[in-house]
Amino acid sequence: MTLSLILFLVLLFTGLPLYVNLGMSSFVYVIMNHLPMEVVVQRITQAANSFTMIAAPFFILMGNLMNTSGVTKKMFNFANTIVGTVPGGMGHANIIGSALFAGMSGTAVADAGGLGNIEIQAMREIGYDADFSCAATAASAVLGPIIPPSLPMVILAVTAEASIGRLFVAGVVPGVLMTISMCVLVAYYAHKRHYPRNPRPTWKTLWVAFKEAFLALLAPIILFLGIYRGVVTPTEAAIVAAFYSLIIGVLAYRDLSWKELPKVILSTCETTGVVLSLVMTAGIFGYVLSIAQVPQAMTSMLLSVAHNKYLLLVIVNVFLLFVGMFMEGTAAILILTPILIPAMMSVGVDQTQACMIMILNLMIGVVTPPVGVVLYVVSNVSRVPFERVMKATIPFLIPLFIVLLLVTFVPAVSLWLPNLLFGVSM
Repeated sequence: MTLSLILFLVLLFTGLPLYVNLGMSSFVYVIMNHLPMEVVVQRITQAANSFTMIAAPFFILMGNLMNTSGVTKKMFNFANTIVGTVPGGMGHANIIGSALFAGMSGTAVADAGGLGNIEIQAMREIGYDADFSCAATAASAVLGPIIPPSLPMVILAVTAEASIGRLFVAGVVPGVLMTISMCVLVAYYAHKRHYPRNPRPTWKTLWVAFKEAFLALLAPIILFLGIYRGVVTPTEAAIVAAFYSLIIGVLAYRDLSWKELPKVILSTCETTGVVLSLVMTAGIFGYVLSIAQVPQAMTSMLLSVAHNKYLLLVIVNVFLLFVGMFMEGTAAILILTPILIPAMMSVGVDQTQACMIMILNLMIGVVTPPVGVVLYVVSNVSRVPFERVMKATIPFLIPLFIVLLLVTFVPAVSLWLPNLLFGVSM
């Protein structure tokens, strides 16, 4: 196993696609230990043959449809109409707009790429600093994978064999807390820098903004109620959501033409292909790790260093934050889930809470250098240098870390709502 891990680490820094790296490292172990080759085929097929995994392409399709149909702009206009009158109103609209869009996009990059350009331009036009506009946009994009639906949660649920329904619901309270805490920071900067506020809207303006965004706002409500009432499973909810997005984009808003659909579908297929390749090769990699008893060894090592639950959680958080700085979130989930989730569960941490700790840490990583992909996306759409975006985003990490600590050390933050809706997990 040592040779396979060394090969994996070496290939990790060569720029080789991760799914190729995972597959080659696993293949070397299988060959060296004379395991039957049928195992490779079986494990790869088993990883792909997952009903839960069907949700991934449909959530990706949903986000692409919403972006292409202009729903993002309607969501932001609605948020700006509601909170734009308070000091720093456009900044609050940025955060809240991202929270609303998170209920449809499922990824941080989709949030930053879809809403980012709209939000940054609107804020700069009325006098907000370019750096602050970019920072608020980048930090609020973290809400995408936290507030359901969430593509990383789907992947984590498949990898950890956890309940996707419980994970989706577990993200609601942390997502709301992150939204509120970032709005508090925006209010502080608005007071300090005397950022402008919008004129008070008339009832007619409020009604028009609400009417334009109403059908889009129904999407996360339909998802949540459908799952809660047992009408659909979380996987089936993804299919319903994608179909709903298509209907409102083409027939209701009419901002999406039938001619644009092939391009949207092709983009969805490309993204899905990458995700599925990662999941399939991670399946055999996880099997190799289990055969070599790496998770058991890592758990024993962690428990020998950390003599109690809270010290172990501190070590896991620091490790995940470090990993998030250098590794893309999906890759880290696929590699580390078989190791860290059992380690946390062995000291009495609920599986759902352990998964939320992992998600929050790795999603904070998308706004931390040097591999903070959202920082690069925001820098690209805003034409603001990466270094300036990175520096301005640092204060926004404070509220994110506060919520992370709450999720880590106050189980009810992530477990109260799932336990209320689905019962206490055993």
